[in-house]
Amino acid sequence: MNDNINEHSQMKAQAAIARLERFSKLTDSSIGIPFTKFNIGLEAVIGLIPVIGDAAGLILSSYVLIEAQRLGVSKRIKTKMIINMLIDFVGGLVPFFGDIFDAFFKANTRNTQLLKKYLNKQLSE
Repeated sequence: MNDNINEHSQMKAQAAIARLERFSKLTDSSIGIPFTKFNIGLEAVIGLIPVIGDAAGLILSSYVLIEAQRLGVSKRIKTKMIINMLIDFVGGLVPFFGDIFDAFFKANTRNTQLLKKYLNKQLSE
């Protein structure tokens, strides 16, 4: 029975990570900048709208945190995720430079990687 529960948990975690990787790509790096190898995502584009765009980006970023909560991630990891979200939000508020910061910081990708690393460690124990 324990093997079935562990297998189910592992499948649930893998499905969540796959969803979050697609989400992170869309929000952080889905749009290629012509003549460069650099990509931005929808969050950086939305962030061009002063304050409202940054608030929308913060709301979008909360999806990764919600998934982490559903998966029972530790408080320490969720705190790191919130810090990344706040850095992204506050950094994005600075006129002009905030938009550049948003394009480089990629909080959703950072948080997805944090979650993935945590889950892989938990499942391997």
